[in-house]
Amino acid sequence: MVSVIIPTFNRDQFLPKAIESVLGQTYADFELIIIDDGSTDKTRSTVTDFDDDRIAYSCQENKGVSAARNRGIEKAHSGLICFLDSDDYWLPKKLEKQSAFMEKHPNLLLSQTEEIWIRHGHRVNAMKKHMKYAGMIYEKCLPLCLVTPSSVMIRKGLFKDVGLFDEGLLACEDYDLWLRVASQFEIGLIKENLIVKHGGHADQLSRRIPHLDQFRIQALEKILKSNLLTEDQRRATIRELKHKCRIYGNGCMKRGKVAEGEKYRALIQKY
Repeated sequence: MVSVIIPTFNRDQFLPKAIESVLGQTYADFELIIIDDGSTDKTRSTVTDFDDDRIAYSCQENKGVSAARNRGIEKAHSGLICFLDSDDYWLPKKLEKQSAFMEKHPNLLLSQTEEIWIRHGHRVNAMKKHMKYAGMIYEKCLPLCLVTPSSVMIRKGLFKDVGLFDEGLLACEDYDLWLRVASQFEIGLIKENLIVKHGGHADQLSRRIPHLDQFRIQALEKILKSNLLTEDQRRATIRELKHKCRIYGNGCMKRGKVAEGEKYRALIQKY
């Protein structure tokens, strides 16, 4: 059995397609856990309109996507966990092919798939910097997030090793988690498009919260303070931290945020 977790907040216009894509999987042995993060739209009725006893709906006060995913993990009964963002959807054989892949590679704790990108209703090609890799890919994950939450399948025990999503990060919480994973474990990749990832709509977190590098810098500094990194990984992390601090700090200065800019310049000197 696989536990599928959909965190959602005020996305009743997208949620039905996400749910339908799970219920339409060729692999039917799953539970679907929908965590409503305090929606004020028609999310509850949207979910209850689906008559399928594999669906479990839970509502919490608004705490953010990390808290919603973490609650889903706590409720999961399966040893295999998948996430699906409520504005994305899966192709029909996603669970079938990925569960077979995980069975074939029992030492892998996490795998992901390739994806189709839709922006403003049109299919677009991912840029080279978004290319996905397999294996020990920590250094490749430093510039930006290369693991897509909607594409992963994770052995639940992995969270005991690396922890859950950081509920203190307003954004880039996935980047933070995947750094912790990639620093220690191989990541598997199915080189086939098995999910459709939507972007460009107004309520996307990356559009509502500008300057995402400030949160990536937090994640980099956090992992530097951990005991997870090898010396090579630590050096690569410091290089990336300084690079991001330099760019973001200079941007702060140009916007007249001198105190904030000085903070990032001081962080460069710290390392």
